[in-house]
Amino acid sequence: QVQLVESGGGLVQAGGSLRLSCAASGRTFRSYNMAWFRQAAGKEREYVARISWSGGSTYVVDSVKGRFTISRDDAKNTVYLQMDSLKLEDTAVYYCAAGSLSGSRWSWDYWGQGAQVTVSS
Repeated sequence: QVQLVESGGGLVQAGGSLRLSCAASGRTFRSYNMAWFRQAAGKEREYVARISWSGGSTYVVDSVKGRFTISRDDAKNTVYLQMDSLKLEDTAVYYCAAGSLSGSRWSWDYWGQGAQVTVSS
């Protein structure tokens, strides 16, 4: 069992930066792949970034590539999402998730409660 708690959301002007944190409970954090998703009002939840259990592999979607960076600190049981050059369209509730890969299929088993990020003009 893993419990996830996001923090670091807030209001920022376009072009600014925020860093989201996701603190995990449980001794098995190091064995999980971690990801960030987001959901804007009236839209479906979408993938943002992913990091492997070892931290050796990361992935970000094209819409945030070059602006967002995912990282993890296993000593702190925390995964981060550094968001730079924020745009209005980045406004959403951001969720972290913990999961595993079975074959070619990802399974996100645990979710945080979400953190609101609002980008203003």
